[in-house]
Amino acid sequence: MVNKSREVELEEEGWTRQFTIDEPRLSEATEMYKLLGFEVHLEPVVPDESSEECAACLEVMGDRYKTIYTRPAEGGDSEEALDLWEEG
Repeated sequence: MVNKSREVELEEEGWTRQFTIDEPRLSEATEMYKLLGFEVHLEPVVPDESSEECAACLEVMGDRYKTIYTRPAEGGDSEEALDLWEEG
């Protein structure tokens, strides 16, 4: 639920969208990704026009939610850590 042009811009910079969440899980997930060797970027949530239910909640509580983006940190072990989450 991030502006599509902003999402493309972030992807071009090497960021991968993970998920949208609020506290306390936001802080926990951010810390986990950092421990795994990722850079973490948080984006404010933009209400999705395709979902009236989500848009209504986000109008009221949108500042609580953030979308987590990650990318490998310089010299980090994030590629190895990412393998832990892949099936196969």
